[in-house]
Amino acid sequence: MTKRHVSVPDGAASANAEFVDGVDRRLSSAEDLDEAVAETLADLHGDGEAYRRWREGGDVAPAERVRLQHYDPRNTTLESEYYAELAVQAEQWERSKPLQWLWRQFDNTPLADNVEFALRFRQMLAEHLFADVGEDCRFFKNISMTYGHNVEIGDNVVVHDDVHLDDRGKLTIGDGASISEGAHLYSHDHDLVDQTEVTNYHTIVGDDARVTYDAMVRAGCKVGENAMVGARAVVQQDVPAHHVAVGMPAKSISIKPGWEDVAEPVEDAQVDRREERLIEYDFEDADFERFDEFQRDRTPPGER
Repeated sequence: MTKRHVSVPDGAASANAEFVDGVDRRLSSAEDLDEAVAETLADLHGDGEAYRRWREGGDVAPAERVRLQHYDPRNTTLESEYYAELAVQAEQWERSKPLQWLWRQFDNTPLADNVEFALRFRQMLAEHLFADVGEDCRFFKNISMTYGHNVEIGDNVVVHDDVHLDDRGKLTIGDGASISEGAHLYSHDHDLVDQTEVTNYHTIVGDDARVTYDAMVRAGCKVGENAMVGARAVVQQDVPAHHVAVGMPAKSISIKPGWEDVAEPVEDAQVDRREERLIEYDFEDADFERFDEFQRDRTPPGER
């Protein structure tokens, strides 16, 4: 075993649980979600008294006002809310945006480095933010996601520091999986010629799989059960169950010892099944202003 049990004094543990349970109740209640998130963040950042004074009409300096209003998700924008998919996911985003804002801004507090408290807080928050999340998951610091509401996570999953969970499409992580520091799991791709053309997929990390340090899994790929993706590998196609894949692009180089009889041969491993996991959105009735942020002429030279 690589870990041991660690505990904090009873007084600290009970205070941690009381606070987390209190936030959980607020997020589960009929209270305005944006208000609940704003007040929770103000308290976590030590601005609770000033925030309530400002909301009651008290005088604050201009810079203080900017800081205090920043706690309210309605006064912020996130890169992901500019994406076209939200034209057909507006109801989901109305709830997931404030929850994601709470997740991100919690990580900017000193409490985010208190592992006992932070793991408990993020597990609670994940149960509100993600489409589904299992028990006993451990989410470490500076995890980012696109929306949050298209993420499904099983039991006993570990997601380490600085991981990006892209759920423009859909992202599923199975029971007992481990995502190491700096890994990126993508569920959308850009067209090679027209980078404003986005295709979304369902990306899967199977039960007991490991995606190790700084690796990337391309949209629509599946890392199979009990498979491992080596450090800094770039997965461009499926990694079969029980295989070890390394390199750029990642190639299967071996089968985990003991699983040879149940795994497909290494020589048959390089298969691209991304099209099976394509997710299509219908924007026909969506009411939003479209724009091309690059404004480039993509006509090939021979066709001009």
